[in-house]
Amino acid sequence: MKIGIIGSGEVGVSLAKGLSRHGHAVLIASRTPDKLAHLRSAGAGISIGDFAAAARFGDIVILAVKGSITVQALQQAGAASLDGKIIIDATNPIADAAPVDGVLTFTSSLNDSAMEGLQRQYPRLKFVKAFNSVGADLMIDPKLPGGPPTMFICGDDALARASVAKLLESVGWDVADMGAARAARAIEPLCALWCIPGFLRNEWAHAFKLLRA
Repeated sequence: MKIGIIGSGEVGVSLAKGLSRHGHAVLIASRTPDKLAHLRSAGAGISIGDFAAAARFGDIVILAVKGSITVQALQQAGAASLDGKIIIDATNPIADAAPVDGVLTFTSSLNDSAMEGLQRQYPRLKFVKAFNSVGADLMIDPKLPGGPPTMFICGDDALARASVAKLLESVGWDVADMGAARAARAIEPLCALWCIPGFLRNEWAHAFKLLRA
């Protein structure tokens, strides 16, 4: 599969390396592509470009930028190049404020998620929430004593969710499909919950698991 990654921070780089290991062709994008030159030797399947290049390249495009610049990133990528594509939204609407008692402040509310806002603004894109509730080091091939952890996903397009679920399962995840984009109101805050042990006790090697009867 050809995967474009919009964003060159820790999440974007970790996903690029991990997905390349699994045989996918990856183009990772930055507003300053030269800073990613070190990735040319990280995997034969990794290319480098700008946001527009990632949008054109990917069969699936992963949005992995700071939550406050998601709209700007999509604008730079170009709606025409993204038209009809699956967009994995790995972002979180985290405010520019220090955590209080380990708890992050979000710019969204429990009555409307950031991803729903993106879907309204870009109705022809097929957004699926994923990769937002775990740290970058565990996004690909998570190895934990309790077995495969659970990635909660949602999005309005059922076929897009199925495609993302298949990709997630291939890189070591159990998948819990929570249905329509409205469920992002519950999935996005999982980021804040996941971060609390890290901020309070510097514990970052964990993930969520859904137990089924």
